[in-house]
Amino acid sequence: MSGMNREIHLASRPEGWPTPENFRLVTTEVPTPGPGQVVVRNRFMSVDPYMRGRMNDVKSYVPPFALDAPLDGGAIGEVVAGEAGGVKPGDTVLHGLGWREYALVDAKGVRTVDPGLAPVTAYLGVLGMTGLTAYAGLLDVAAMKPGETVFVSGAAGAVGSMVGQIAKLRGAGRVIGSAGSAAKVERLTALGFDAAFDYHDGPVYKQLKAAAPDGVDVYFDNVGGDHLEAAIGAMNLHGRAAICGMISQYNATEPQAAPRNLALVIGKRLTLRGFLVGDHGHLREQFVQEMAGWLREGRLSYDETIVDGIEQAPEAFLGLLRGENLGKMLVRL
Repeated sequence: MSGMNREIHLASRPEGWPTPENFRLVTTEVPTPGPGQVVVRNRFMSVDPYMRGRMNDVKSYVPPFALDAPLDGGAIGEVVAGEAGGVKPGDTVLHGLGWREYALVDAKGVRTVDPGLAPVTAYLGVLGMTGLTAYAGLLDVAAMKPGETVFVSGAAGAVGSMVGQIAKLRGAGRVIGSAGSAAKVERLTALGFDAAFDYHDGPVYKQLKAAAPDGVDVYFDNVGGDHLEAAIGAMNLHGRAAICGMISQYNATEPQAAPRNLALVIGKRLTLRGFLVGDHGHLREQFVQEMAGWLREGRLSYDETIVDGIEQAPEAFLGLLRGENLGKMLVRL
């Protein structure tokens, strides 16, 4: 193929909060597919909080991003060259090589999706990794039961907003969410949360106690820090916490003090369990069927914040870390 391709490379590793200088826009040639490969013209790419950890050169569950090379992440687009493994030009596919306009991918590493069944962006969000994270974390990891009280931190984000709605649809007695602005709190109420609060309005533990006077049975953690400490304090006997993320400390340069009440885990017989969505692939078919059904029936809503242009991808990522998104943060290429 001929033509120009633009990519976002990691120029340097952030120390604390990332800055635009940590990224570089690079122009290359559109790749040519070899045996077993296809070229995808990306239409949308996802930016996600976990990407911050991959910018550090430390051992983790996934290798760090390489310097002076494209970042990667969820993307969806159209196959424009190559044919292999049943994947052909014109197919809409989901894959893991975002942060570039054209991606050269192994055909066996893409998933063909039907753009007629749902908007293509849904496959990066509510029907994709985001939705499955919420579904698996709430129902499999935390094992929520009907009638229980659920607290979700970062509840206006892509995952948190799904957790709260799934909890209500699966019979939770009370669902509480925290968010970072009055507008987000209002949106959570519209989505069916029984209570929501802005964590800027006062200590989280006080606001949570007021919102959950009878305690919390399940906590879905996207934030960590003072939110996790507050949840531990509010949790009932045998409460369960699904630890999905801790965005409050991703850019910290010093260890955080909270949670300072971990001893309560003993007396309350709490379960705090970290998880990765990749460990719950066995739920995918059930997840898609149930979520798609709720979408068709109009019982499930999702929000998207879309930024235009590959050159704006770093700013979209930084905006995500600052909490500027409502729902899923995406970049339209």
